[in-house]
Amino acid sequence: MAVVEIYSKTYCPFCVRAKALLDQKSVSYQEIEIDKDPALRPQMIARSNGGTTVPQIFINDVHIGGCDDLFELNYNAQLTPLLLS
Repeated sequence: MAVVEIYSKTYCPFCVRAKALLDQKSVSYQEIEIDKDPALRPQMIARSNGGTTVPQIFINDVHIGGCDDLFELNYNAQLTPLLLS
């Protein structure tokens, strides 16, 4: 199973949607809450090549993007193969 990391904020509706999709697919993920530890925000921005919004999602250390990007991968049947790699 793939290693999934998601940078999020507690009250972000897009983060909630992204995590719900991963939960629906029974995918375990590491959630990195940048509102609880603001020192992690620069790390998120660097890893995502300048992405400042949340969520920022990584699968096997590859930047996937945000919530809409995750749902687009799922819609195009490209998410499951990534998660199985």
